[in-house]
Amino acid sequence: MTSRHPEDGFTIERRGDVLIIVPAPRLEEFDLAASDAVSSVLLGPITTEPMPLVIVDLAGVDYFGSSFLSLLLRCWKSVLVKGGQMVLSGVSPRARELLRITSLDIVWPIYASRNEALSALQSD
Repeated sequence: MTSRHPEDGFTIERRGDVLIIVPAPRLEEFDLAASDAVSSVLLGPITTEPMPLVIVDLAGVDYFGSSFLSLLLRCWKSVLVKGGQMVLSGVSPRARELLRITSLDIVWPIYASRNEALSALQSD
């Protein structure tokens, strides 16, 4: 199942029990003013899961700013409260450096590809 939200630049896919959030490459231009609307689109599927398993696939994104980090934290908190797990995949070197500087690279497991992340979540 795939759900597209072109107005906010995200695609949400489902692979079995795993939700996959795929931001558009234009994420670098993410506007904090749109954050609440985007949050509700992304948090909706997470809140309906009893124990959400979420992959944020960043393969198409080179870099992002604090607004998107804030959105990731909101998603992660929603996942954590329900006993789920959130991981990142396809993180570019620039984005990985930002995650390292903010120490978020130790909060979220990072996998080279979506398939690696899927395998990890489905084996737990």
